[in-house]
Amino acid sequence: MATDLDVITKKIQTALDELLAVAGLNEGDLFVLGCSTSEIQGDKIGKNSNLDIGRVVVRTILKKLKPLKINLAVQGCEHLNRALVVEKEVAKKLGFEIVTVFPSLHAGGASQVAAFECFQEPVEVEHIVAQAGMDVGDTSIGMHVKFVQIPVRTSITEIGAAHTTYLKSRPKLIGGQRAKYEWIDPK
Repeated sequence: MATDLDVITKKIQTALDELLAVAGLNEGDLFVLGCSTSEIQGDKIGKNSNLDIGRVVVRTILKKLKPLKINLAVQGCEHLNRALVVEKEVAKKLGFEIVTVFPSLHAGGASQVAAFECFQEPVEVEHIVAQAGMDVGDTSIGMHVKFVQIPVRTSITEIGAAHTTYLKSRPKLIGGQRAKYEWIDPK
């Protein structure tokens, strides 16, 4: 399948705009990206990584998130146990344990390699808790998104040949019959 990088860019922008419009993210929040460039091209996940596509996806997302001061984490493939690339400053601030591994096209994937190129001080971590995320190619980002996760529907259901899903999160609703979920000032 031929891939048009301009079409990929526009679809990523549209999907991200629609997700951010409802996700309620704040400065300092964490956004996770899972992306199979193989799936975007119509191939089986992990079989045909494409660095040009990875660069387009990561750069497009960073261009939108940086001005909002939302941090990006890029998930790797199962060959790195789905470890994530984040900025070193973010890992330290959020108390994430840094691990020693460097992504390649066939262990981590093209999007992780692109993140290493684009980030100031990239590091790998094993576990994060993101407030929202985008999954391009069924890479299973749910393990990295805060509980309670809420699927978000956008107008973009595919990027290239890759199926897309989007998640936001909210705090748990706890309590029983007497619990209230909106603040009512008792004065």
